[in-house]
Amino acid sequence: MDRPLEDLRDWQRPLRAEFPIIVDHPDLAYLDSAATAQKPRAVLDAVQTYLTTSNANSGRGTYPWANATTTLVERTRDRVKEFLGDPAPDRSAVHFTSGTTEGLRTVARDWLPAVLTDGDEIVVPFADHQANLSPWLEARQLLARQGIHIAVRPLPYQESSGDYDPRALADIVGPRTRFVAATHVHHVYGGDMNVHRIRRVVGPEVPICLDAAQSVGHLPVSVADLDVDFLVFSGHKVLALPGSGAVWSRGTRGPRLRPGGWSGTPNTAGIAGLAAALDWLDAAGLDRIERWTVALAARLTDGLHRLSAYEVLGCPLSLPAGSPVQRRRSIVTFRHRGVNSNDLGFILFSHGFMVRSDGHCQAGAAGEEGSVRVSLHIHNTPEEIDALLSALAKLQ
Repeated sequence: MDRPLEDLRDWQRPLRAEFPIIVDHPDLAYLDSAATAQKPRAVLDAVQTYLTTSNANSGRGTYPWANATTTLVERTRDRVKEFLGDPAPDRSAVHFTSGTTEGLRTVARDWLPAVLTDGDEIVVPFADHQANLSPWLEARQLLARQGIHIAVRPLPYQESSGDYDPRALADIVGPRTRFVAATHVHHVYGGDMNVHRIRRVVGPEVPICLDAAQSVGHLPVSVADLDVDFLVFSGHKVLALPGSGAVWSRGTRGPRLRPGGWSGTPNTAGIAGLAAALDWLDAAGLDRIERWTVALAARLTDGLHRLSAYEVLGCPLSLPAGSPVQRRRSIVTFRHRGVNSNDLGFILFSHGFMVRSDGHCQAGAAGEEGSVRVSLHIHNTPEEIDALLSALAKLQ
């Protein structure tokens, strides 16, 4: 067994046992955590306790249940800042949303137009998740209706690795560059996109908005180290409930983010689950979760590299054992050279493997051709990876 997996096995077993849906279906392997993560018992219990002991609206009443809910919401804002390693929590803000898509749209709709004037430029990814492209194009349309015309520049990629290309970025960044949107971990290729290189290219004044849907909850994330201005993530990918998520905003470059319109009732049950999920992840140890899932992904890519019928998407240098570049985080995406990806997904489910098989909501031409994505979390095991490779080998 790979050394990281062997060293962490005694730590991983009891954590896997804390996921009721995993324990109750021993004949199935859930390999789709990038789409939505399963929930540990602590999260389910926290939501149940909240709904049966203090369920009320936040900021709307003065009786004990309402006060307890208001306190829950405010404490969870602070908990998100702490979880993200916020270096200046007194200046930053956390706004709860339904997930990453709404969070990115909140930045695009309620913050970005106020900092742009006619002739300004923004740089955004055209081959990441659709949710990190559409809001910026919508903002351009909104401004155009007001007579303000901006240029949207594609964030350049390195063709060999799928990573962002800092040299090409330096060629398009200019005095009118006002904003950059980027992704922390790519939802198809599984690579850390090295956002720190973007900051070095654009300089200290340009705000950066980061889609962290595939990094928060999977590896340690520090907004102090990343030096971004907005970080957006989804609760349902962080072991919490669907319909929950957050936008963290630094509040030092440009105006403070103030979501427009009447805020309405927050997803208080989702916020209770999010707070419990962050506590569970911290107790489990995000550094060890990262080591475990990276090792599982490496085990899978090493095996796929030996099967000639399969093409693994993303950086080819990261495939073989002893790779000279970073290994995949918790995501491995591939195609069979002769079997349609949707058909392959059905075949794999007949063997007990739940994977994603489609275009993965990827923007641009790359998302038009389907592929199979395996995405991992702490409950997955080396035995599941070996069984998957065995099933794939029979389809050579």
